[in-house]
Amino acid sequence: MIGASISRWTMSYFAMALAWLFLALALMVAGVGYPVAEIASPDTLVLVHAVCIGWLSLAMCGALFQFVPVLVAKPLFSERWALPALVLLTAGLVSLLAGFLSLGGRLPPVLWLLPLGAILLVAGFGLVVVDLGLTAWLRPTGPARFVLAGLASLCATVAFGAVFAFVLAGWAGSAGDAFLAAGIPLHAISGLGGWLTLTAMGVSYRLLSMFMLSPDVDDRQSRITLGAGALAIGVTVAGGILAIGVASGLSVVLSIAAVFGLVSAALYGRDIAGIFRNRKRRQLELNMRMATLSFASLAATALLGIVLVAAEAFAAHIGPFAFLAVFGWLSGLVLTKLYKIVAFLTWLETYGPVMGRAPTPRVQDLVAEGRATKWFVIYYVAVWAGTLMLLAGELHIFRAAAVAMTVGVVGIVREVIRIRRLADVAGPVRLPGGAVAPHLLFARN
Repeated sequence: MIGASISRWTMSYFAMALAWLFLALALMVAGVGYPVAEIASPDTLVLVHAVCIGWLSLAMCGALFQFVPVLVAKPLFSERWALPALVLLTAGLVSLLAGFLSLGGRLPPVLWLLPLGAILLVAGFGLVVVDLGLTAWLRPTGPARFVLAGLASLCATVAFGAVFAFVLAGWAGSAGDAFLAAGIPLHAISGLGGWLTLTAMGVSYRLLSMFMLSPDVDDRQSRITLGAGALAIGVTVAGGILAIGVASGLSVVLSIAAVFGLVSAALYGRDIAGIFRNRKRRQLELNMRMATLSFASLAATALLGIVLVAAEAFAAHIGPFAFLAVFGWLSGLVLTKLYKIVAFLTWLETYGPVMGRAPTPRVQDLVAEGRATKWFVIYYVAVWAGTLMLLAGELHIFRAAAVAMTVGVVGIVREVIRIRRLADVAGPVRLPGGAVAPHLLFARN
């Protein structure tokens, strides 16, 4: 990583992603969308897409623009595409959400905003997929394979979403209506399971190994983990489309996919345990300690899914299941890694150019872990409490949990801004001769 180029717009992606997260939290606190509204209502669609596209996907794209070149030891195919992609994705998401609000009667009937949003999102994600895909394809080994599988899943997710947007606008006829009625699980699984989870697995392999000084996971071992996950997504997408085409129902396809998904999650847990067990850095930093809570949330999500299916209650409680997966596993992991990534990139950007020519602080001198710990603990406890309240149907207490989640995220973001401002670096080494303070929202180099 030392000596690697720094992506100019990764911080911009992180900042925009956090803005969408705050919007989503505000909606939950205000009682807009699920669980106050129906899970398929337009208000819920606004909330879900603000989280999945605005928060998680933008954060993931920003991280990949920095780390895919590191994974393959090659420069990004085109650094210049990152900013136009961010603009297209933001404009597309705003248009899509306005279309949903129009669909729900909160705005005048301008349903053409839905296809417009879909087209802009296809263009934005298209730039991301081509840019990252052509870069990762140069050396498709180890974690880069997970990224390629995640990008393929992203293509499927965006294709499903684009079709649905045209259907909701009334531009796809009766065949489109039938596809929308049955195809939403395929859209959700390819997005949450394929794009976000497989990619997060791949990135976490490299980040955990790098920051804990642990040997990389055996290549054959990680290939089996990826194979099970890719089969789950492949069966979902290909089998699901076939099942819809012959009107046979999705229960068999989703059952097979669930088995492969659980196998992949179990193998991933084995791989992560091996990284922790073989690490040379015995003292765990805050991001590693908190990441274990994300892994625990992933295990709890899998266990909750098994229990709900056994009790024949999965459909009735799919909301709590998705909430724990999105905020306990994916969002928790992104927040913990964001805390470390921002510190590491800020250190490289500020002190890398003068390293060896002047006294410089350590990466850990940019953070105040003792102060930051409580914000992560508040966030995770609030997520777990919110999941239990959703299962119990206690909507008012769930909104209190959403308030607590917001408090935790505000505290974490405040710590990230302090890192970017070098606020916790001791004065004598804060800006040695030749070093330039970083910009808050983008890299100067």
